[in-house]
Parts: sequence; structure tokens; C-alpha cells
Amino acid sequence: MEQLTPAKVTPADPPGGTAAEEEKRRGLRKMKMVALSFLLGATVIFLLTSWAEAAGWPAWVGYVRAAAEAGMVGALADWFAVTALFRHPLRIKIPHTAIIPNKKDALGSSLGDFVGSNFLSESVIREKLSRVEVSKRLGGWLSQPANAERVTSELATVVRAAVKVLRDEDVQAIMEQAVVKRIVDKPWGPPLGKILAGVFADGAHHKLVDLMCDRAYEWVRDNHTTMLRVVSDRAPSWSPKFVDEMLADKVYGEVLSFVWAVKTDVNHPMRLALDKFLGEFAQDLQTDPEVMARAEQVKSQMLGHDEVQKLIGSAWATAKEMLLNAAEDPSSELRRRVRTGLETLGERLVSDEHIRSKVDTWVEGAAAYVVTHYSKEITTIITDTVERWDAEETSRKIELQVGRDLQFIRINGTVVGALAGLVIYTVAQLLF
Repeated sequence: MEQLTPAKVTPADPPGGTAAEEEKRRGLRKMKMVALSFLLGATVIFLLTSWAEAAGWPAWVGYVRAAAEAGMVGALADWFAVTALFRHPLRIKIPHTAIIPNKKDALGSSLGDFVGSNFLSESVIREKLSRVEVSKRLGGWLSQPANAERVTSELATVVRAAVKVLRDEDVQAIMEQAVVKRIVDKPWGPPLGKILAGVFADGAHHKLVDLMCDRAYEWVRDNHTTMLRVVSDRAPSWSPKFVDEMLADKVYGEVLSFVWAVKTDVNHPMRLALDKFLGEFAQDLQTDPEVMARAEQVKSQMLGHDEVQKLIGSAWATAKEMLLNAAEDPSSELRRRVRTGLETLGERLVSDEHIRSKVDTWVEGAAAYVVTHYSKEITTIITDTVERWDAEETSRKIELQVGRDLQFIRINGTVVGALAGLVIYTVAQLLF
């Protein structure tokens, strides 16, 4: 079976696009012409001085010829060296030429190792972050209202995107499995009894009892006819009607007096009995198996009710709508609180050295953990990316970026070679 090889890709162009690349290409061509002109100039001088020396011109011509000859040699040698980095000189496959195309993968690997050893080491990261003072800079930046608003806006965008991406049925399924199921599976009796015991012990239920007593008194007071009819309906058929009315009126008066006493007297025996009953009920919810079992039955009946199921099903839809509205409205309470919180955090990071120290320690620890455990994965991005590049195109791109500066090597080679040749020829003349 034919083995599949990864497709070669072209290195990404630098920011600025084709216009910047064309400008660099023109600059490279210009510098190549300048370097070539130095070589041609040295060649012309060499030819003229060689002719002049053969024609019997004065001895100084020899010095010029030697300088020109050495300049030619230096220019050619440096042209070969610079060209050999990117391609085979004159298309002749001389060993150890076209270094970048042939050694691209090795260079990428070496670059990854270099970055990993010198930039992604724990000591370097910690030392750099300690000098940067991340928390102080972040605090100063966040304390500016415009920056806090910018972060809030970005967070709102993230929230909107996340909420819109999530499917309602998936979130509802998660809520039912992770939230509702856990609530249903756990017994309600003991925790509910513990909560009620605390409420009853603190007397927080007295307001509710007061309200119930008030409503009971008002009902009895406003339903005199109903009370009379109830008593009369329960009277024997042989009892005279006026006796029934008198008895009913007497019962009504007693009931009204009783509910008034319960309403006005906070230490009424009825209230005390109710407090005792509620305390015992809270205790039974925690310890009495029968009461706990009945609480579970009530829980099952309540959660199985259609209205409760509809409420559970619509919880995410309601929360989703609230989140979207709050995230989209710059003046919403949620965004206002987030913005204020960010500004406050920034001010504390600037003013509180203890918090800054804790944040810096956390940032350094997190960064050190990442480079310690994932430095190889990070540097692999470099090596894998370089391996996918096309060799010839990579060489062209690199030459376009640094080739203009490399042409100065050719120019310097011509000048330095000429001077070296002149010195060598002069020393030879003096010695021999």
C-alpha cells in the first residue's frame, strides 16, 4: 500500500502581505547588484592592472593588481558561502551546499531544542515573571474603568457564545442527571429537620405564626354567618331553632375570643404547644424512621407533580434567557457588578502587597508547571511546523528576510580581501 506523506505547506507570510514582501524583494535585488558591482569592479581593476603590469608600468601597479586579485577571491568566496546557505551555487550539487533546504528539519529541531532549553525552562520563566511584576501591571491596567469595561465586554461575548453553542436538551439532561438526580437520591428528612430545628431554635418562625394567627382571627371575625351555619347544621333535628342559634352564637363568641387570645398573647398555651410540636417534628425528621419515610413519600409525590416537572424542564431556558439578556445589556446588574469587581480587584492588586505576592506566586507556579510538563509539546509545534514547510519555499522566504543583510558579507569580503591582499603583497615585496 502506498504510504501517505504529509503535504508540504508554505510558510506564512509576515504581516503586511504581498506589498511588504515585494519591497523586501526589491531591496534584496538592489543589494545583490551592489555586491556584484564590487566583484565586477575588482575584476576590471585586476584585468587593467595585469595588462598595465605586462606593459611595463611602474611598480605601484603590482600593488593595485594584488589588492584587486585578493578582492576578487574574497568576493567569490563570500558569494559562494552566502549562496550555499540557500541553494546549490551555479546549480552544481556541491557537498554541504543548499544548507537550509537540505537541513530544514534538523534546523527546526535545533530551534525547538534551543527554545525549550533557553526560554521554556522553569528557572528562566520564574526569573522573568518575578521581574515583570505581572500582578502589579495587571492591577494597574484593570483599575482603569475603560479597561475593566473592555474585559467585561469580552467576558460577555464569551458567555453569549458559550450559551448559544450549548444545546438546550444537552444542558437539561446534565441538570437532571447531575443536579435533580442527586437531590432526589438523597433523603430529605435529616437535612430538612436540621434546618427546621435551627429555625425554630432561633424563633425565626414566630413571624409566620403571627401571620397565621392574624389571618385566622380575621377569617373568624369576617365569617360570622358561616360559623353559625356550621354549628346549626351539626345540631340535632329535634333541637329548637332558637336554641341552635343561641348555641351557635355562643360557640362563635368563644372561638373568636380564643383566636384573639392566641393572636395577642405571645405566651399563649396554644403558641407554646405549637412551638413544642414544631421542635419535636424537626427532631423526628432527623431520627424517627416513620416520619423520615413519610417525608420521602411527600418528596416523591411533589417531584412527580406535572408542574414541578415543567419547572425543572424550564429552569435552563429561564437561566439562559437571563444570562443572554444580562450579557447583552451594558447597563445590566450582572455586567455592572463584574465591571465594579474588576476595578476593585485592580485597585487591590496595586495597593495590597500581600495579594500581589499571592497572585505572582500563583502565576509563577502555573507557568512553571506548564513548561515543566508540556515544554516538549510546545517545542514540537516548532519542529512539526518547520517539517511541514516546503524546503525550497522556506529557503526563499528566509533569504527574503535576511538576504539583504547577508549581501554585506560579500561587500565586506571584497573590501577586506583587497586590503588583505595588499598587505600580503606589500610584506612579500619588503621581505623578498
